[in-house]
Amino acid sequence: MIDPQSPHTTSPDSPGLLAGLNGAWRNLAGLLNNRAQLAMLELSQVRTNVAKLLILGVAAIVAALFGLAYWTVLIVYLSWDVLGGKILLIMAVTFTAIAVGAGLYAKSLLGAGKLSMPATMAELRRDRDALL
Repeated sequence: MIDPQSPHTTSPDSPGLLAGLNGAWRNLAGLLNNRAQLAMLELSQVRTNVAKLLILGVAAIVAALFGLAYWTVLIVYLSWDVLGGKILLIMAVTFTAIAVGAGLYAKSLLGAGKLSMPATMAELRRDRDALL
């Protein structure tokens, strides 16, 4: 005889294994959906902040260039009586030397592989070799 109070009996009201797995799957899918929505929201906020930062950076560079131009004009104006047209040559040589120095520094950074992420590339190569 089956005891109705026994914990091993199943009643029609209790869910089966498949129903429990289905519920767990729905909970997992809902959790993943929520995480994906949160990530998308945060990525859109980051994208907006990066755009603002880029606009601010461009405005700062333009302002710095205007400041450099005005300081250059001021130096030329104040030195014109003493040096005459030679001040233009001095300023041109100075700015050319700065530009050449910056270009050589950028070339040395690229030549030294400072922008190539060698450790990350080595890890990716090891991962590829392990998987293939």
